[in-house]
Amino acid sequence: MGVEYVSRVPRPPLDVLVDDLYYLAGAPPYPRLTLPPGPSALLIVNLGAPFHIRTGVDIEPAEYADGCVVTVPTRAYEFGYPPQTRSVGAHVKPWGLAPLLPMPAAELRDRPVTVEQVWGRPAVAALRDRLATAAGPHEMLTLFEAELIRRLGETAGLGLVRHTSGVIAATGGAVAIGDLSATAGVSSTHLAQRFKELVGVTPKRLARTHRFAATVLAVDPAGPVDWGGLAAGAGYFDQAHFGHDFRAFTGLTPTRYVEVRRRFLREHPGHVLDGWPLPAV
Repeated sequence: MGVEYVSRVPRPPLDVLVDDLYYLAGAPPYPRLTLPPGPSALLIVNLGAPFHIRTGVDIEPAEYADGCVVTVPTRAYEFGYPPQTRSVGAHVKPWGLAPLLPMPAAELRDRPVTVEQVWGRPAVAALRDRLATAAGPHEMLTLFEAELIRRLGETAGLGLVRHTSGVIAATGGAVAIGDLSATAGVSSTHLAQRFKELVGVTPKRLARTHRFAATVLAVDPAGPVDWGGLAAGAGYFDQAHFGHDFRAFTGLTPTRYVEVRRRFLREHPGHVLDGWPLPAV
């Protein structure tokens, strides 16, 4: 059995917070997948057997039975999947979790938590029951969307962070953070504080993540890679520094990253998950 993947863009007002809602079920291509950090957050409601997340090579994997909430990461995560997985989730814009969280996003930086820890056990249990008994993936996404909209709260500073994040994204992270705060009419300290509260990282860190995600996604594993050109395009004058940051983001050296991507392409051509997740090595 392969993987069934259904996704769609949510309706307003959720569309300014969430990139897409998705349903995933079936046998993952590998029991463990590495997820390099990208400029987005993640919310998963798990409907199958527990999965595991490891946030560092020296950290034991933690079990997530009901799902997880992951704010914008600064390091690669390893997801361990059961033989058959089933879940509903949302790929969330950097600031998109803030109206759904009872705590500052900074408290969850590189510390995934269960959905129960955010919304409480009774509410999550009821939601999982409704999702599990839905007629199919499309009805499940509709139920999930309604739950997210119902939970949206007022969030101070969201407009500022959303606008500034949009500028960072539009420039691929190649923007002076001082210019952003000056244009917004706030101090750099105030802007950084708002970002920590609503995104979990500073605007400088988010810009760096945008730059590096674009660089990694520009790598075509099917052909030769011009690492010097990629490094220069990402703003690096020193290829050694580029290699160090590449490893910090992906958990792999540039050469090893290409080998792993080629392995994915070779073993699972055209797989829906190819592109960002990597087989854990």
